[in-house]
Amino acid sequence: MGVKETFRGMPWWVKWVAVPVLALVVFGGLIGTVLGVVIHLLFKILVFVALVAGLVYVVRKFTSSTSSRGDA
Repeated sequence: MGVKETFRGMPWWVKWVAVPVLALVVFGGLIGTVLGVVIHLLFKILVFVALVAGLVYVVRKFTSSTSSRGDA
């Protein structure tokens, strides 16, 4: 007996309301933890990209000002 046969005779609200609510109750902490880790990781990646972009900007600005002074 598969999942389709199990839910075939059930009302629509069992499939679309009761089962998702039970899943959230049982796995809610796990889902929250996983989402927290993913959001934290994305924030760290965003900070890393911003710092690298700032470093590249500062180095290019410094090297262009140094080369223009050396040419003069």
